[in-house]
Amino acid sequence: MADSKAGALAHLPSGYFHANSAWLILWAMAYNLLRAVGAHTSAFHAEATTATIRAHLVHVPARIARSAWRIILHLPHNWPWLQAWTHISPSPTAHRD
Repeated sequence: MADSKAGALAHLPSGYFHANSAWLILWAMAYNLLRAVGAHTSAFHAEATTATIRAHLVHVPARIARSAWRIILHLPHNWPWLQAWTHISPSPTAHRD
């Protein structure tokens, strides 16, 4: 709960039922998606807080390029979370710079 209160649930209660309902639904979806990504990537991220997962796997320091209708992500050469990030989805093409 402490992890949740530091995030989206910090906005509750707002005084409006529909706003509280929207924040709660958005928090539940984002929390479940981040936990699933963390569990899928590595044992470290499966136990990490959602803030750590966001910092390591969502805020990606990549440069986006397009070539022949394909999106290519140019990732840093010594980025420590590259191996975990590539386990999220095999669809995007990633290159090290």
